[in-house]
Amino acid sequence: MTERTYNLADLLEIVATAGPDRPALVAGDVRLSYGGLSARASRVGHHLAQAGIRPGDHVAILAYNRAEWLESMFGIHKIRAVPIPVNYRYVAGELRHVLADSDSVAIIGERSLLARVEEVRNELPKLSHVMVIEDGGDETIPGAVPYEEALAAASPHDDFPSRSSDDRYIMYTGGTTGYPKGVEWRCEDIFFGALGGGSSLNTPISHPAQLAEAANKPGAVILNCAPVMHGAGQWMTLMGLFVGAKVVLYTERAFNPEEALALLSAEGANVLMIVGDAMGRPIAEQLAKGRYDTGSLYALSSGGAPLTPAVRDALRGHLPDVRFVDNYGASETGVGGTSADGRSSGTAKFRMGPDCTVLDDELRVVAPGEIGKLARSGHIPIGYYNDPAKTAATFFTDSQGTRWSIPGDFATLEPDGTIVLLGRGSLVINSGGEKIFPEEVEASIKEHPDISDAIVVGVPDERFGQKVAAVVCAHPGKEVSLEELNTFLADRIAGFKLPRKIKVVTEVKRTAVGKPDYKWAASVVG
Repeated sequence: MTERTYNLADLLEIVATAGPDRPALVAGDVRLSYGGLSARASRVGHHLAQAGIRPGDHVAILAYNRAEWLESMFGIHKIRAVPIPVNYRYVAGELRHVLADSDSVAIIGERSLLARVEEVRNELPKLSHVMVIEDGGDETIPGAVPYEEALAAASPHDDFPSRSSDDRYIMYTGGTTGYPKGVEWRCEDIFFGALGGGSSLNTPISHPAQLAEAANKPGAVILNCAPVMHGAGQWMTLMGLFVGAKVVLYTERAFNPEEALALLSAEGANVLMIVGDAMGRPIAEQLAKGRYDTGSLYALSSGGAPLTPAVRDALRGHLPDVRFVDNYGASETGVGGTSADGRSSGTAKFRMGPDCTVLDDELRVVAPGEIGKLARSGHIPIGYYNDPAKTAATFFTDSQGTRWSIPGDFATLEPDGTIVLLGRGSLVINSGGEKIFPEEVEASIKEHPDISDAIVVGVPDERFGQKVAAVVCAHPGKEVSLEELNTFLADRIAGFKLPRKIKVVTEVKRTAVGKPDYKWAASVVG
């Protein structure tokens, strides 16, 4: 056997070889052991290799939570290619950007979602191979290879060339200039920087082969309700698999708290992964309506968005013995820490790992109470794929030779070492775990022929934490309604980015240097 590396396929194979019959994944009606998951991933890898996909090539995945998502991800890693997770909410224009920017040469996706790609397929000359997963849709995808047929014809064996810890991992994230950007990691760095380092007890392994020990220990059951195409859901899933857990994916396309709680009871979940108040609030409301068997649950983790104190308290009233954990993470930093006690309304307080701190503009640690930017060293990304300018503006090396990732989250450092996050420029809108950048929405709104100017801000929302609100100025003699504006925007930006509130003004205020006055806009929309 070749020497094992931190390539994610190697890590799965280590656990699968040591415990092939161990339960690995539950996704709807699909149940896979570790050996079964690895074998199906191998079939994906062999098919892609036969289709001409080579090490370093980028292969997009466009699907909701399902077993095939993870089979595809590991299968792509098995041939040293690079998976590109794509947001299933994206409309054609956003899909075109991500698939073109990532240089994806192949895509594996659900039939109904691939129909959106077909709208821009002629603008993606590098995209040469398509695998279609059936989802009940009847859309025609020319030249696509049926996923199950491809796997049936491919080998399940792990007879692949040796891999490298330097093999790549890419996660696309939103950018302050609008469209998402690909954050590029080495596999070894993402494993230690975001995937727990092979231990749920914060004691990272020192060699990949040590993961085999997980196959000989009792495993936890993790119910993951977060989408695996996002970092929070994907990282929780991979953390679980690399420590021998059984991961249960919530596969419904819309979140239903009753179904989630029934799944928790049926599978005996020990850990529940959700996305902030958007899932936490309806779960608390459902728990108040009836009795559910939650005796197996010992931890509730929120990623992508923190739980507000009110929702946390409501959940705690029904789950008094459960530990609640908010995780801080970003595509550019990985998982930096977990929520700390003493969090007050309107702030997020975290106890970070030793590689995280708050720096000033001179890359020096700030004094307690001073505002700076959250920074992480150690296992951090290489940079942004295809974007050297953005890389240079986010990753810095200080005078001591330490390299830092500073994506722009403002924070303060407390005397006890905890870090209070203030937000990325205090502008990013977090709606149900989706990060929405105002500039992108503003640019789309200003394409409307009746609108001369616009500012977009986030306002409080009981269900999703925040919602998008737009302050717009119409051209003389023109009128704009929320319904008409969103009809115009529907094929330009994803649905979760659409304004839920609008305020029409005679003039959009700007600062002395011409920048949008977001503080004024927030006061206008209330």
